[in-house]
Amino acid sequence: MQIGPYTLSNKLVVAPMAGITDRPFRQLCKKLGAGYAVSEMAAANPLLRNTPKSRRRIIHEGEVEPRAVQIVGSDPATMADSARYNVDQGAQIIDINMGCPAKKVCNNWCGSALLQNEPLVGQILEAVTDAVSVPVTLKFRTGWDRSHINAPEIAKIAESAGIAALTLHGRTREDAYRGMAEYDTIAEVKSLVSIPVVANGDIDSPEKAKAVLEKTGADAIMIGRGAQGKPWIFREIDYFLKNDAFLPPPDFNEIRQIMHEHLQEHYAFYGEAVGVRTARKHIGWYAKNLPDGEKLRSAANHAQTCEEQINEVDRFFMTLLQGL
Repeated sequence: MQIGPYTLSNKLVVAPMAGITDRPFRQLCKKLGAGYAVSEMAAANPLLRNTPKSRRRIIHEGEVEPRAVQIVGSDPATMADSARYNVDQGAQIIDINMGCPAKKVCNNWCGSALLQNEPLVGQILEAVTDAVSVPVTLKFRTGWDRSHINAPEIAKIAESAGIAALTLHGRTREDAYRGMAEYDTIAEVKSLVSIPVVANGDIDSPEKAKAVLEKTGADAIMIGRGAQGKPWIFREIDYFLKNDAFLPPPDFNEIRQIMHEHLQEHYAFYGEAVGVRTARKHIGWYAKNLPDGEKLRSAANHAQTCEEQINEVDRFFMTLLQGL
């Protein structure tokens, strides 16, 4: 798949997830088979740029290229300014968020709320593509609710505005993350535009990945929740798509090694106080896939330092391996 001058190594994309898809997680997913990753969404509002959280979201030092930053906002001029700012900070691709269903985002007429105003969608997309020389992509949903499915119209607006690629989550804003993603609309959008289309929603296994690609005709697939606690899903899917066979799952020793690498990078990125707190959710997701994982989750949540957390991980795996 091609995004502007960038040729992706495969069809697998890491979804931008607020509070999750930070640089350590993006790097880990790329190492484990993802061909491309998009950052957490960064607010376009210039007043929010200098908060510690916002600054961390646009740190790309040492990241595998291409470096993509997702921006969110509702004013064309502000979005254009944000795009220029992020390109100056090292972004090689700008992704526009018109898919987030969160109330605090939609109440500000950002994210998927914009799907209710097609003229404004066009104005934002044109302002951003005119503002920067790097490729601009769009992530969006099928519509505001099931009575207002307008993804085909949005896709055509986007192509006309010079958008380089589309990612479509097969749900409406009203659906949030409930129910099953529907792929017919993604297939329709793919048939209507000549730019690349990435299918997103409920892809959590190699078999599902292949089925979604075949159903939609999409150029690539985006995986979000399916990678939480299981970042090796990318290499499993990549292997299955290329060989029509299953790659053996990682053993406990390798999972421990992956967790160690992830946590050490996470602590280095956030520092002690923030790192030990924000690592808890990642450890919890890993734990869901492990025997007696609740014990690990509980112990990690009670740890007060990064060293204590790592020690709890080691202690858990030592007990796990001794029981084999």
